[in-house]
Amino acid sequence: MKTAVITSNAPTPIGPFSQAVTIGNLVFVSAQFARDPLTNAFKIENIEAETKQVMKNLHAILKAAGVDFNHVVKSSIFLKDMNDYATVNAVYSSYFDAPYPARETIQVSGLPMDVNIEISMIAVK
Repeated sequence: MKTAVITSNAPTPIGPFSQAVTIGNLVFVSAQFARDPLTNAFKIENIEAETKQVMKNLHAILKAAGVDFNHVVKSSIFLKDMNDYATVNAVYSSYFDAPYPARETIQVSGLPMDVNIEISMIAVK
């Protein structure tokens, strides 16, 4: 049986989806973007700050699910501009230790709310 993960420490979803869903020992975290859950403001002044806010939101959801970045086995990064890859990678990698999660980074033509990055994750308890 699947269970929704809900926390006020991450932005509320903008559509008909949960922040995350758990089923058994798996945690599926919906793609997050750089919206501050306290102010609802988007932190998109630069890709570094944007990525840090995305990771902060992901951390809050993982914590609400009873896990952390050490439990993440798969990440998907969606970028509007692949020229931001090196900066995103530097920020992203600072949250993990080896062995790193499996991952893909995909350039997309557009993202909701005109953000520059979204990241989703799968974790195992």
